[in-house]
Amino acid sequence: MGFNILSAEISHETNTFNIRPTDLQAFRDRYLLDGPAAIGAKGDKNTELAGLLDVGRAYDWDVIHVISAAAGPGGRVTREAFETLLVPLLDAAARGGWDGVFLILHGAMVSADHDDGEGEILRRLRAVVGPDLPVAVTLDPHANVTTAMCDLAQILVSFTTYPHVDVRATGRRTAELLHRTMTGDIRPRTLRTHRPMLEEANGGRTDIGPMIDRHAMARAFEARKGVYAISINGAFPCADVAEVGPTVLIVGEGPDAPLVAMADELADDIWARRNEVLNHYLTATEAGEIALSWRPGSGPLVIADYADNPGSGAYGDAPALLDALLKAGVQDACFGPLIDAEAATTLQDAALGEDVTLAIGGKTAPEFGGGPLTVTGTVMWRGEGRVVGDGPILGGQERSFGPTAVLRVAGIDVLIVSIAHQMLDLQQFRTFGIDPASKSVVALKSMQHFRAAFAPSAGRIIVCDTGALCTTRYDLLPYRNVPRPIFPLDAHTEVRAEQMSD
Repeated sequence: MGFNILSAEISHETNTFNIRPTDLQAFRDRYLLDGPAAIGAKGDKNTELAGLLDVGRAYDWDVIHVISAAAGPGGRVTREAFETLLVPLLDAAARGGWDGVFLILHGAMVSADHDDGEGEILRRLRAVVGPDLPVAVTLDPHANVTTAMCDLAQILVSFTTYPHVDVRATGRRTAELLHRTMTGDIRPRTLRTHRPMLEEANGGRTDIGPMIDRHAMARAFEARKGVYAISINGAFPCADVAEVGPTVLIVGEGPDAPLVAMADELADDIWARRNEVLNHYLTATEAGEIALSWRPGSGPLVIADYADNPGSGAYGDAPALLDALLKAGVQDACFGPLIDAEAATTLQDAALGEDVTLAIGGKTAPEFGGGPLTVTGTVMWRGEGRVVGDGPILGGQERSFGPTAVLRVAGIDVLIVSIAHQMLDLQQFRTFGIDPASKSVVALKSMQHFRAAFAPSAGRIIVCDTGALCTTRYDLLPYRNVPRPIFPLDAHTEVRAEQMSD
């Protein structure tokens, strides 16, 4: 008989500048599933749970998965949501009989009461299971990993790719370390180094740039005795919390000094190259001018509205880029998703082919990305926005945009939705009658994940900063709780000993 494993998924990336709290309905909108339903929906997809189950079958584990809950990035998680989501995990933990615990977390959750959401989850769990039970955690590399998280879990492992295409593989890797810990083969702990920055210069991007060499170095270090996993976290800068910023985690055993030295070598490189930004951020007007002159012989021009990425907790309703494209006279284009539940609901009552005039976008915080844009367009599609992805990230998984419509405005197909998701799969356009590969210009709301699906057919990719909530102009955001000095808010930040290793 194999080991008895308790597992749970409670995941949220919290943008503390977002004024909309993340409540239970926000989790239901993405997914809030009990154990059997989660295994049915996610157990054979590119998910951490699927990776856990792969290893569980190999070792004849009895895996009891009690909850999978995730909400789209947004404001602080409400007290009710946080406490409700913890109940299945803590109730199951209290029943006892577990050989190990496997948690699927994000690493950047902030609740109404707890700036370190994951740390609080682990504190509650430890209060029930005691200090010694092996606990393994998977993380997103945009985690703001805290000292408490490392103190409370022996194993913390992050994805190694951004776009995140190795999610299932990370689940497997982490579960294998849990197995070795439960058998007594290893006795790991997780050490952490960090630097006084809001984020790694390129948010942890791994398709090009310095993170490629850093991960190669990390894999070489993992070949050394006593080193089991190294994670490089680019961090999540839209969180005004004390323990923000890039970290390097090393899961291992043996003397601290050599382990910390390896982690510090990677963290020092992040610090040394803090000004080496790969993206060139255009204004919306500049992006519109490029789009007007684009000739798509080699594929469409893809424009990413970096600053209004719903995947980082922006509102997704900034119309600045769409306005610029319309003013430039761009044709044969698509744009989306524009998150505007009011407009999407209104359009459900329109007939296909009907011309409609209405205000779209800009209704949440006009100071971030512009106020409502009044347009006249033809209704091309309307209905319930259910999507099943087929790309490298979302393949086989279902998402819902809620009530959804496509409005063709002066040659641009605008995808208007009710539930916030970033654009990371071609099916998020195709499902609604828009073929991005056939367009001259594809404008979308995402930072980096879109590249996994859209880059192969793109003729060129450009990135713009519309001044929306996830702007890279951090001085526009009202930081109050991050430790100062911190880069880039304080250009002359120096690294002090207390800001390095824990």
